This record gives sequence, C-alpha cells and structure tokens, in this order.
Amino acid sequence: MTVTGLGSSLAYLLSRAERSVNRGLAAALAGEDVTVEQWRILRALADGRGHSMGELAAAVLMPHPTLTKAVDRLIDRALVYRGPSGGDRRRVAVFVSDRGHDLLARVEGAIADHHRHIEQAFGTERTEQLMRALESLVQSLD
Repeated sequence: MTVTGLGSSLAYLLSRAERSVNRGLAAALAGEDVTVEQWRILRALADGRGHSMGELAAAVLMPHPTLTKAVDRLIDRALVYRGPSGGDRRRVAVFVSDRGHDLLARVEGAIADHHRHIEQAFGTERTEQLMRALESLVQSLD
C-alpha cells in the first residue's frame, strides 16, 4: 500500500504521535495543575545538580524565552528556585525544590499509568522497539 499526502511524511507522523502521547500525558498531569512542559523541566532538574537555563532549554526542547516564562511560573509555585551554580558561583542555575520533588513523587504513578496505557495500546515490545528506534534516529541526526 502506497501512502500519499501528509501520511507519507515522517515529520508529520512523528508530530501526530507526539501530540497523541502528550494529550494523554497532559491528562495524567492535570490533577496537579502541571503542564507537560513543566513536568519535563522538573524531571530534568530532578538529578539535583542544578542546570543553567541554556542546558535546561536544550534538555527540555524549549526555546529560551518560553523556558524562562515556564521556570518563572514554577518559581512562583515554589517548585524550583534559582541559585549559584556549584562549579562557578557567578553562574546561576535552576534547582528543583523539596516541594517540586514532592510533586514529582505524586505524579509518578499517573505517569507510569500513562506509559502502561501506551504499552497496552501498542504492545510492550513494539513500544520498547519504537523508543530504541527513535533514540537511534535522534543520535544519527545529531
């Protein structure tokens, strides 16, 4: 079967898949009033090392101005804070707060349920293969 139109575009299909996955993820996070983007920021900061805004923007796939607004909203909720970077006291880094860690712990079950839902719909083995293939694609293109 030959696919034509938008369905023949890898970029389009990846965007559709991303939207479908993020719709379910947003629903899983709605109970804590956290967006998918804010969750990504919190997860990236959960390593406890603190990250510069540039590092964080690259990690969470957000443009710098959009990230700044999202971080400011998380600061307003006391979920993250800015402080001196460990390696260079002149640099400012963003850190997840105890309250942010608590929120991550509360949504962990909903995130796991969302992932299980994808595995049930698509199959565990196929989901794992897809994740490996996408990681490989990203590494190849970078």
